[in-house]
Amino acid sequence: MTEKSVRVRIAPSPTGYFHIGSARTALFNWLFARHHGGRFIVRVEDTDRSRYHPEAVPDMLASLRWLGLDWDEGPEVGGDYGPYFQSERLEIYRHYAHWLVAQGHAYRCYCPPERLAALRREQREAKDDIGYDRHCRTLTARQRAEYEAQGIIPVIRLAVPLEGQTTFHDVLYGDITVDNSALNDLVLLKSDGYPTYHLANVVDDHLMAISHIMRGDEWLSSVPKHVLLYHAFGWEVPVYAHLPLILAPSGQGKLSKRHGGVEVRDFRRQGYLPEAMVNYLARVGWSYDDKTEIFSREELIRYFDLSGVNSSPARFSYERLEWINGYYIRQLDADDLAERLVPFLVEAGFPVAANQVRPIVPLVRERLKKLADVVEWTDFFFKEQLDYEPAALIGPKMTAAGSLAALRRAREVLASVPDFRAETIEPPLRALADELGLKSGPLLGILRVAVTGKTVAPPLFETLAVLGQARTVARLDRAVEKLAALVA
Repeated sequence: MTEKSVRVRIAPSPTGYFHIGSARTALFNWLFARHHGGRFIVRVEDTDRSRYHPEAVPDMLASLRWLGLDWDEGPEVGGDYGPYFQSERLEIYRHYAHWLVAQGHAYRCYCPPERLAALRREQREAKDDIGYDRHCRTLTARQRAEYEAQGIIPVIRLAVPLEGQTTFHDVLYGDITVDNSALNDLVLLKSDGYPTYHLANVVDDHLMAISHIMRGDEWLSSVPKHVLLYHAFGWEVPVYAHLPLILAPSGQGKLSKRHGGVEVRDFRRQGYLPEAMVNYLARVGWSYDDKTEIFSREELIRYFDLSGVNSSPARFSYERLEWINGYYIRQLDADDLAERLVPFLVEAGFPVAANQVRPIVPLVRERLKKLADVVEWTDFFFKEQLDYEPAALIGPKMTAAGSLAALRRAREVLASVPDFRAETIEPPLRALADELGLKSGPLLGILRVAVTGKTVAPPLFETLAVLGQARTVARLDRAVEKLAALVA
């Protein structure tokens, strides 16, 4: 481990909405920084303008805020190492690219795209490794001058050593050695003056004093090239820790949209709690012991360390996430849960306030896996008219006429209950079932459909109490009308 102060970063490219894998990477970096009393930096690697998505940065920042991953430096926060958008640092990259050329660690390449395309075709046909043939690496000053006289703007390539090996250490993977002969003379600065990922990444990580680089293991193959750049500049190489890939629930292939939500905003819209997301994501590839599943944010900060991160790919389990989300929902106090449910009901077309939702919370809290589930469970509370087929009012092993008679009597009983609470509603309804020679189940089932429009709903007596006597009787009147029309 480095003796430097801990400074970690996430450096996403703004090419789309914030992916759950990027969120896991951000979380691990954030936890590591908070555990060690360090700094968590957000840097936007926006030099690939052809793939730039204008909503990507706002979505990323909103996702980080939702998850509670506050950043110490970066967009909207500032800091001593800015700018934090790579598109605002172009002169810095050009300076260092030209410095590498001057020191003999890089060279200008004038090969046109047509030549490079033809070279790749020839290599494929010959079944050779695909890569640049270093055509421009040994050009004389005169040859370079001739190219430039033609108006050709070169790219700058790294002059990878032709012999020897490059070795680096990764916290999760150990020492890795690569033959330099297997590495390509990668482009560092493009002809339009924009850097490639490799140059900008190394320059920024050094200038921003990044101590540890924690990122997805898909970047592991880039490290030898980056280490060569660090050596060329004479800079200290940061500590590397490449995090395990997140697999689909089946374990086959990467997590993708065909498996369900993969963007943070997908999970937010479905009603996952940020507390649950943080708890679950922390466990995707990291463990504290072999039994603990639930961690508070404070516990995660206290316990998180790279020694608990596994290099093996980790499966994403929507079922486990739902279980954890349900757990966190049940821990919320009723007022807090009511506030969080309101946006989902409003989105469904029910302009409710928290005080209207609060009485319903005890009826549905145990049933919710996601906040969005509240709509399916409670929409009937907020509807003026219920939509169901009259036949649904006929109880099992009952006739339409018998069900109609039961509904009429239930309407009379409920209209006469003096103190309309669950405790006062239940006894007369059970007595009515005895009077009618029915089991309670069929009678209560008919009433459930009549007042909710559903065969499955929250507990009936509590539901009736929340609806209130007037609305309950009105819905029973409507049910009697519907079933009477069927009987006639």
